[in-house]
Amino acid sequence: MEVVAITARTLAVCGAALLVALVLGLPLGIFLGRRRFGGSRAMVALVNSGMGAPPVVVGLGVALLLWRSGPLGALGLMYSPKAMVLAQIVIALPLVVGITLAAAGALDDDWELQVQTLGIPRRWRWWLLVREIRLGLLAAVIAALGGILSEVGAVMMVGGNLEGETRVLTTSILMYTQMGDFEAAMGLAVVLLGLTLLLAGLLTALQQGGRT
Repeated sequence: MEVVAITARTLAVCGAALLVALVLGLPLGIFLGRRRFGGSRAMVALVNSGMGAPPVVVGLGVALLLWRSGPLGALGLMYSPKAMVLAQIVIALPLVVGITLAAAGALDDDWELQVQTLGIPRRWRWWLLVREIRLGLLAAVIAALGGILSEVGAVMMVGGNLEGETRVLTTSILMYTQMGDFEAAMGLAVVLLGLTLLLAGLLTALQQGGRT
């Protein structure tokens, strides 16, 4: 039962973080990929830097924000699932934005002009754009999910690996390894690996099916 609870908590935290990252990151990535304005290059550079940010540094930054003496300390979120979700959003968001803007930017520069020439209403243009870059969007989802599902440093720092509250698969594996209980660690590692392969496989199948 403990494995089921830990797995369910892992999916809940990662799912919430991924959803928020997609809601925020997909529109921003499309905008940055299709528009040029003052400061756009700096924003793209910032996104690219964020894609390579060490998760443990992200965890430290979120912890400093949520600590009692930090700017958001009054919210009391430290060592809670919400803090873990926040840390994973910070990790996933640059991946979503970066891959999305690359996919959107790969379209022809005159794509909007072509759509306007065809007389397609403005309300449908975003839908057509999303359809054009759907393979890139699915790649963004796969990358973001993989990045947060396997992450351990940031969630350990802000979640604390509290039994029944913030303990997830990655932190459990680390804990049992440090305790020398390699059998339990290997069992949870198999669960995490299987979960990762299953989700990545489903998303990959959806991505490859989109080529037809």
